[in-house]
Formats: sequence, C-alpha cells, structure tokens
Amino acid sequence: MALRLAADFDLRKDVLPGLRAAAGARGGGAGILENNYESLRVLNVERNGNIIYTYKDDKGNVFFGLFDCHTRQNEHLYTFEKDLQVVSCSVNRERTLLAASLVQSTKEGRRNELQPGSKCLTLLVEIHPVNNVKVLKAVDSYIWVQFLHPHVESNPLPENHLLLISEEKYIEQFHIQVIQEDGNGVVIKNSGRLPRERVAEDFVWAQWDTSEQRLYYVELKKSRSILKCIQFYADENFNLMFEAPLDIALSDSGFNLVNFGCTDLQDQEKFSEHPTLCVFTNHTGSLCVCYSPKLDSWEQITYSVFYFHKGHSKTFTAALGSADSRVTKGITFLNLDYFVAVYLPGHFFHLLNIQHPDLVCHSLFLTGNNEVVDMLPHGPLQSLSGSLILDWCSGRLYRADLNRSYLLEFLWDARLDWEKMAVLHCVLSCRQDTRFLEAKIIQWISENISACHSFDLIQEFIIASSYWSIYPETGNMDKLLPYSSVLTWNTEIPGITLVTEEIALPLMRVHSFKGYWEKLHSNLEYVKYSEPHSHYSNSVVRREWHSLISEEKTGKRRSMAYVRNILDNAIKVISKLEARHLEPRLTPLFQEEDNHQRLLVGLMVSELKDHLLRHLRGVEKKRIEQMVLDYISKQLDLICQILEASWRKHNLHPWIFHFNRRASAAEFAVFHIMTRILEATHSLFLPLPPGKLVASSRC
Repeated sequence: MALRLAADFDLRKDVLPGLRAAAGARGGGAGILENNYESLRVLNVERNGNIIYTYKDDKGNVFFGLFDCHTRQNEHLYTFEKDLQVVSCSVNRERTLLAASLVQSTKEGRRNELQPGSKCLTLLVEIHPVNNVKVLKAVDSYIWVQFLHPHVESNPLPENHLLLISEEKYIEQFHIQVIQEDGNGVVIKNSGRLPRERVAEDFVWAQWDTSEQRLYYVELKKSRSILKCIQFYADENFNLMFEAPLDIALSDSGFNLVNFGCTDLQDQEKFSEHPTLCVFTNHTGSLCVCYSPKLDSWEQITYSVFYFHKGHSKTFTAALGSADSRVTKGITFLNLDYFVAVYLPGHFFHLLNIQHPDLVCHSLFLTGNNEVVDMLPHGPLQSLSGSLILDWCSGRLYRADLNRSYLLEFLWDARLDWEKMAVLHCVLSCRQDTRFLEAKIIQWISENISACHSFDLIQEFIIASSYWSIYPETGNMDKLLPYSSVLTWNTEIPGITLVTEEIALPLMRVHSFKGYWEKLHSNLEYVKYSEPHSHYSNSVVRREWHSLISEEKTGKRRSMAYVRNILDNAIKVISKLEARHLEPRLTPLFQEEDNHQRLLVGLMVSELKDHLLRHLRGVEKKRIEQMVLDYISKQLDLICQILEASWRKHNLHPWIFHFNRRASAAEFAVFHIMTRILEATHSLFLPLPPGKLVASSRC
C-alpha cells in the first residue's frame, strides 16, 4: 500500500475494556454495556489530541468520556440522565467545562425529554467538580459546539471561548469567565448572561481547523462562492484573514460542516450525492482547496484542487472503468503534509504533490483492481492535522505516512516513465533514514540506467535529492532551487486528464503577518511579482569557469586573492563531504589535486551563495553559507555514492582504469556508469568529485 496507517487510537481497544471493567466493579457486570456497545462512538478530537466519546447504559443515560492521548488513560466527564441523542460535544483545555448539544432520542415511545417546543438543547456544564448546568440554546435547529484551545502559558485560563454553529447558518462566540472556589473547583462567573458575538453568518459551508484554530467558511454572493478564513487568538480577539473567490457550485439551500465532530444526523451512505469540499494547509505556507462536485456519471468523476499558494487550479477527470462499477462512496481528500491524497475506494488513489504541482509527472496516480486502491477504510474519513485520519465508523484514529517499502518495490516494478518520476519524488520526500533510501535508489538506477527515455535518472536523482536535503531549512527553497531536471511534461497519464487554470489570489484582510500567515503572504507575493528566472542555474558558473580555464591556458591570471577565495570555498565543501564519509573509499577520488574541479566547486559556492543572499532576505549570512555548503557537498556525495555502489557491486579494487588492455565485463559495466554520470553532470554543469577518475572530464 502506498500509505502506511498506524493506529494511534482504537475505540474498541482503548476505551471499551475499561468501561467493561468499571461496570463490573460497580456490580452491574459487563452486560451493562454489552447490550449498548453500538452506542459507543467518537464525538470529537480536540487540539491537544484528546478524544471525546459517548455511550449509553442499559437505561439510556448518556455518558461522556475523554481519552487522554498522552497518558493513554480514560476519564469520565459527565453523565446526562436522560435518553437523548448527542449532536456535538467539546471540552475546554483544563477539562473544567463541557459543552454539549443534544436532540430527542429517535426511539419510539420515548417522551419528550427536552424543553417544550425545542428540537435541540445546548448545554454548558461545570464538571470540575460536577456542578451547575446552563442552557445556552433551546431551539428548533441543530447546534454544534467547539471550545477554542489557544497556545498560551497561563494555566488555568481566566476566560474560555466557545463557538456555537447553528443549522440556521450563523456562528456565535461565547466568552465564559471562570473563578476557582473551594480549592480547585471551577465555576462560571456571572453565568446568568454570558457575553457573545456573531462571528459569521449566511454561510453554506464551514470547516474547523482544530490544530491552527482557524475557521473557514463559504458565503454565496450573487451566486458566487467566496471562501473566508477567521484566525482565533489566545485572547478573545479574532481576525478575518482573507477572502478568495472559488469557481465551484454550491447551493444556497445546502449546509455542510467539516471537522466539527461526528453525528449520526448525517446519512453517511449518501456521501456521493453531495459535493465534497475541504481546505488544507501546511507549515510551508501552502493553501489548497479541494473540491469534488456531486457525482453525475458512473463513467467518470471530476475533482479540482485550487493551489492558491501557486496561483492556479487543476481540474482532474478520472475514468471509473465499466458502467457497472458503481460508486457507493464519495471522494476522500487527505492532508499528508507535502502531499494531498485523493481517494475513491475501489477505483483510484491520487497522490498530489502540493509543493510542486506544475507537472503531472510529479504526482502519483494509482488505479486498478488490486489492493492499491483499497488501502484505506471505506467509511467516512476525517483528515486532521499532522497526517492524522479519523475513521468515524470504527472509532479508529490513524497516523498516515508514505510507505517507503511499498514505494521502493513499486519503483522496481514501474514500467512507465511518469510512474518512475512520481515514485522517485515520493520516496525522496520521506526524510527518515535518507542514506538507506539513497542506497536503494542508486541500486535501482544502476539496474535501470538505460530504461528511462523521458528524463535522465541520474540527473533527476541528484537534483531532487539535493533539493530535499536542505528543503526543511526554509520553505522558500522551492522558488530558489531546482526541484527537478525536467521543465516540461507533455506525455498523458493513462486514466486521467487535467485542465490547468489561473485563479484569483486571496485578498488578505490584515497587514501584519506571523507564522503561517507570513509564509502564505510570501508565497502570494511571489506569485504576483515572481522573477522569471529565480531558480538557480549554473549558467553563470559555466561562463566564469571556462573563462578561468582559458586564462590559465593563455598565461593570464585574475588576482591571486580572487582565485584563492574560490579554492578556499572548494576546500570547505570537500571537508564537509569527507566528514560525511569516514570509511576508506573504494574509488580513487580526492587522492590528488584537481584544480579544475576545485575551481568549479568553489565557483558554484560563490554563485549560489550570492543567489540565496539576494532572495532570502532576513536569513542570516552564516546560515545561508552553511546551506550552500550542505547543498553542494550533497551533490558531490551522491555522485560518490553512485560510483562506490558500482565499484562494490562489481568487486573492483581501488585502482584507476587503464586503456592499454582489454577491459573485463565488470570494468566495462562500471565505465558505462561513469560515462552516464559524465553525461548527466555535463548538461547541468554540475561539479564532479576531484580525482584522477574525472580529472580531464570537462576539458
């Protein structure tokens, strides 16, 4: 499977045994829950990772519990001694207040437990200790609740903030001051009238980002969809951050919520009948809006991704196969950090590269009737921050990441060039144990050196792996360093077509940015004012290097200080490279002076440093210098690794080739790899490790 799922939480394993044990300790036996185990379900996942769940006993009483993801312990929060159905629940950070909305149980013969004339009851409960219960709403429409969980040092907070989301298409924020009484007991101050304010209204869709404390919602203005985002802060303040037009079709009569907990009110079996919409961000300042309209054909399905941080959208149309391959589930979008996964059970799995979405070959599209397209649960899934996936039906919370073993195996089996390209980049994005991954890729390259026609395997490996080696240093690297050796891709991907369109950028509503918003703003400014050639290339280095070599041949020389500075740069790179590799080398590299290659390495250091200093404003010079040394030494190290792997595979001794005798099959194979390295580095004008092995390769 392309994704590896590790269960962080399982309702049946982490909660149910404890409830049975508690029931037995009370003398009621396990049967008190056995007949009602189906009522056990997850309600919400709070910002700190704690999971709120509910269940009923044999009398229909509603219990609220919390699973602490850090201690792996369960805590009973509150019992509502009436047979009602829970719509929504949330707990504040200190676990002193619980908010819940409930509706009349659907069981026949039950009397109305709610206030007369009301359909939904929204309560605020003091639970430390259990004390007063305040009715926030008693209305004839559904209400969802969500406490804000700010990142602050103060503990406990003197004021809590609670969002109420109404089916009537408005959102309110309640401000709840608390005071301590009788030691650690917490009660609501002035509970008779809690301050509140309208946050949003007249929306048709809303999504809560629990990790970043953001509210996204869509308004319809003159039948045009407008996406808005509100950022909540530690105090009671909040800001409207941006507005962005969306070219999607949403109905004014519709109402849909994302990440506001799970409720049985929604018919989970009819997901394919409604449009799917969600917003994903990551730490690099990306902003993706994923959309799939209502399914209107059994032969194909369409979905769009708006890459606002890149200024364009892509609309994909995927074939579904035969007409009898009926779609019973809707599309699922999953946020996987540098990727967004688009999943349609039984049909396809599309892993979209959101940092580099321009070329379709950098994203992986899997289809067929094998386990690849049945890798995830078929029930409704909720994508949470940190690559977490919540399966509402089973009550399991998974942590998802790319399955390196599967991807490496797929790399060996791939037959089409676009598959090789996509999987190569997926593997390189997995930054754990990079030495192992690089060794496996080099082994694959050596066996398939001539099997790729659309791009050069060695070039792509060196460029992409060098990029990923320093990308985490700063999110701006995707604009400044090459990600791929391929600039265009015109080959179609079987089973899918796409249309790329420019889109209007979000209109930022604030003028001071920090954290994620600073990075998003930087990305948007780059789209507006980007220089046509901001990616680094070695064209200047090529001219300067040829000029220096020409001067050397004619006896002319630049100032000794200039040349010495360039050679000093090369010494720093080679020292860093040698520090990476402490074992004796098999290949005859770095064994004597090679001024031509050292000049090239030193020139590349100088030029790349100037390039980054021009564009990375605000990053200190020493850090940039270190990044440059890391980047160039990584490129040389990759070439050394390829040579070493080839030498080791063919059991060659550390000598230099001679051309005055017939070469063995092993020597010929290694020589072939060397010539391919020279071809790959020559067109990109990449430096080579100094030594007799490559001493005259550029001349």
